Amino acid sequence: MRIEAYNQIQSLYQTQKVRQTQKANAVNRPSDQISISSFGKDMQVAKAALASTPDIREDITADIKKQIQNGTYSVSTESFADKLLAKYQQGLA
Repeated sequence: MRIEAYNQIQSLYQTQKVRQTQKANAVNRPSDQISISSFGKDMQVAKAALASTPDIREDITADIKKQIQNGTYSVSTESFADKLLAKYQQGLA
């Protein structure tokens, strides 16, 4: 008796058993369902609104851009230093 022939026949029968069990599982398995909570729906709406807004608010930055292009934009060094020091002190607290 040749062992290779036995292995080939055995492999045919094993694949049929696997196919039959897969079909049986597919028939008996309930269908998957998904439900999204109202909070999840609100998050989807918020994400969509955020995605549609621009990264830079042109209505605020347009005036500053014009001043920079004209060379008239100036920053108060005292105000800048005060704000920088306040941020630094917040980091230490």
